[in-house]
Parts: sequence; structure tokens; C-alpha cells
Amino acid sequence: MMRGFFSKHMIRAILLAAAGIAVLADAGSLHAQELKVGYVNAVKVIEEAPQGQAALKKLEAEFGPRDKKLVAMQARIKQLEDELEKNGLLMKEADRRAKEHEIVVLKRDARRETQEFREDYNLRRNEELASLQKVVYKAIVEIAKQENYDLILHEGTIYASKKVDLTDKVLQKLGKK
Repeated sequence: MMRGFFSKHMIRAILLAAAGIAVLADAGSLHAQELKVGYVNAVKVIEEAPQGQAALKKLEAEFGPRDKKLVAMQARIKQLEDELEKNGLLMKEADRRAKEHEIVVLKRDARRETQEFREDYNLRRNEELASLQKVVYKAIVEIAKQENYDLILHEGTIYASKKVDLTDKVLQKLGKK
């Protein structure tokens, strides 16, 4: 069956494109009305908007110290492993075991802290992204209303010419120069 070949997103994009074509075809048959369509590259907007850059800096400031701590832990583990490899045969049995134990404990702590860091970072990143998406959505709707667009597409669009691409207008509205 072909269903396993296509991803859910691909099937959704094809269905959205088909629906869009049907809408355009139907609108074309009305002759009296013209459909004004626009496209926005939402990923580009989120990446390049000043608000996106500010959110990224905010996350870096918030999580930078924890990241540095994790890097320092990894460096300490590497240092201890190198010492053990270099001097392990010359060390007393108790000292060697103590160093091995210290390495094991540090690795376990590093794994735990890395996992907590990732979870916390992903949670905060998602919060910032949700906030940014609201701002972007509002800007797109304002442009659509001001310029009398009937339809603005973003996700699932296979092609959009420069004539209908509103991405730069949205970025301009959000303050990117």
C-alpha cells in the first residue's frame, strides 16, 4: 500500500494543495470576484524577526551558565580519565579505585544534569516559540486585513512566487530593517 510510503505531513501537504487548487478553481469560475492570495515563509520570519533573535539571546543568557557547568564537568571527567590512564598502573589500588569511583559518579551526575538541562531548555524554548508565533500571527493578520488578502498560506505550500510572498513585509512589520 502507498500509505506507508508517504509521511503524514506529506499527505497533509498534498491534501492542502488539492484543497487550495479546488478553492482557486472555484474562485476562477466566479469571474466577478478575484481571489487575493499571499504566502509567508513562517520559518524564515521566526528565524529572522528581531523578536526571534531577542528570544534566542534570552535563552542563551538563561541557560548559558548551566551549559558552561556541563562543559566544565565533561572537562573534569576527561582530565580524571587521562590521569587514570597515565598513572593508573603506578597508583595504589585504593587510590585507583577511588579515582575510578569519582569518574563513575561524575559521569552519572553529568548525564543527569544534561538530561535536566535539555528538558528545561526545550520547555523554555517552546514557551518562547509559542509567544513568538502569536506575535507573527498577529502581524500576518494585520497585513492581510490592511491589504485585503482573501487567503494567506504558509505551511504545506509547495511553491510561491515572489509576487505573492509576503515574508519580507511581515519581517518589516516586526521591525527587521
